[in-house]
Amino acid sequence: MRKRDREATKARLLEAARLRFAREGYDATSVRDIAGDAGVDAGLIFRYFGNKKRLFDEATADIPADLLDGPEEELVARMVRSVIFADWTRYGGEHPLVAMLRSSAHEDTRQRIREEVCTTYVSALENLAEGDDAELRAELLSAWLVGIGILRSVVATPALAKADLDDLAPHVAAVAAGLLGRPMSGTTDA
Repeated sequence: MRKRDREATKARLLEAARLRFAREGYDATSVRDIAGDAGVDAGLIFRYFGNKKRLFDEATADIPADLLDGPEEELVARMVRSVIFADWTRYGGEHPLVAMLRSSAHEDTRQRIREEVCTTYVSALENLAEGDDAELRAELLSAWLVGIGILRSVVATPALAKADLDDLAPHVAAVAAGLLGRPMSGTTDA
């Protein structure tokens, strides 16, 4: 098989895996289902990824690296854009964290969620928080943002499903400022 075909096949497998894991979680997704969705033999998953767990890890590795870049007062707005309003079509319209949450029956997945959420989101918010209980307030804000994302994309509650960034911005800014003890922007110009 030519290198170009290998890369195209690997990309199709990752795309199929993202959708399956996002919709069904780790346990309910079989290697055969993913391979069938990609139109290839299941053996290629083992050839390219080694096992289902490595495929899952690679398929759910899309937490944005540049989330922390930019003005501090816009961090919450960037998180809102990423968690709630980004185009996650590759995951069936949901943030990759949702796929990981659907697979959280596994301790290693729960640990990965904890590490990624705490080191990416909570830690950055904690560094911005002023006053006592910074860690707790950062976790509360993180939980609120993740909850909004889940209610909007998974549950599709009516008001959140139709809301746009401008609708949420004043509420996000007010809650973030209240929990972090400092003014935060609810929107970014980006």
